[in-house]
Amino acid sequence: MDNQQLFSSYSLPSGVTLKNRIVMAPMTRCFADEGLVPAESAQAYYGRRADAALIVTEATLVDPRAQGYPRTPGIFTATQVEGWCRITDAVHARDGLIFCQLWHTGRMAHSHYTGCLPVAPSEVALNAPVPRARGLRYEVPRELTSTEIEELVNCFAEAACNAIRAGFDGVEIHGANGYLLDQFLHLQTNRREDDYGGSPENRARFPLHVVDAVADAVGAKHTAIRLSPQAYVNLDYTPGDEATFDWLLSELGRRKLAYVHVAAFDANQRYDYLGGRPVDYVRHRYPGTVIGCGSFTPARAKAELMENCMDLVAFGRSFIANPDLVVRVRTDAVLLPYDESMLGSLG
Repeated sequence: MDNQQLFSSYSLPSGVTLKNRIVMAPMTRCFADEGLVPAESAQAYYGRRADAALIVTEATLVDPRAQGYPRTPGIFTATQVEGWCRITDAVHARDGLIFCQLWHTGRMAHSHYTGCLPVAPSEVALNAPVPRARGLRYEVPRELTSTEIEELVNCFAEAACNAIRAGFDGVEIHGANGYLLDQFLHLQTNRREDDYGGSPENRARFPLHVVDAVADAVGAKHTAIRLSPQAYVNLDYTPGDEATFDWLLSELGRRKLAYVHVAAFDANQRYDYLGGRPVDYVRHRYPGTVIGCGSFTPARAKAELMENCMDLVAFGRSFIANPDLVVRVRTDAVLLPYDESMLGSLG
C-alpha cells in the first residue's frame, strides 16, 4: 500500500510540524494510583507509542469532584503534575508530541469516588449502571449555579496551566461522549433557562468560555477540543441539538485552535440529523485542522486523507494492541488484533 498520505508531514497552527498523520486517540485506562497520579508504567506505555504524530492522553480530571471511574488520573495537584512530567519526558525523549486531554465527567461522576453528588447543567440523571463499579448506578446530579459554572471555567484553565508545567505540548478539552461540556450542548441534559440554556448560543456558552479561558492561559495554538455532535453515547439526540453545534463550530472557527477532534466508535456511521457522518459535518463547518477517529484501518485512513475528509487520523484500540503501530503501518506489516484482555495492563 502506498502510504504517502499517512506519512506526509502536517503543520499545526502553532507552526509545529507533525512527522506523520497518525494520532494516538485518548483512551481511559484506569491505572492511576489512589492519589490519581498516573502509573509509573504509563511512562513506558506512552513512550513506546511516540512514533505517532501526536499522542492525546487518557482523559485527565481537572477537579477531584469530577471523577466517575476508578483510578483515572488527575492534573490538579503538584504530585499529579510531577507524575505527568515523567511521562512527557519519556515521549519527548523519542521526539514525540503529547497533548493532555482535560476532563470533567459532570453527571457521570459518582459520590462513591468523590464523596459528593455529581454536578451537571440540569438535574437529569443517566439511567444506567456505573461502568467498572459493580452495584452502582448513576445518581441524580445537582444543577450547577452560574457562579459554580464560572469557577469550573477557571478550573479548566488552571488544569491547562498545570499541563504546560508538566511538559505537555498542548491540551485537548474533552467536549464529547456525554461528559460535562457535552451535557451543556444537548437539549436532553441541558434544560436551563438562564444564560447557559434555552438557545444554541446559551447552550454553547460554557464550552466556549472554557475554550477561551484555556486559550488565554496557554495560547490558542496549544488548545484543542474533542466533540461528538452525534450524541452517540451517554445521552440521546433531541431535535434542535444540531443548531447548537452549528453555532459552536462557527464560533470555534473564529479561534485559531490547534484542532477539533471528532469522537466516534465508527466514523462511517451516518446520522440523518447531521446530514451524514459526524466528521463530514464538522469538516464542512470548521475551517481549521480536523482529526477523525473511529475504527479506522490503515487503508481506510489513507483513503480519508486522500479525499481531504480530515487532516489527521486517530487510532485507539489498534494502538493498545500494537505499540509499534506506526512502524507496522509504514512497513505494511500485519496488525495484531485488539482483545479486551489487553486492558489488564499498560503494555
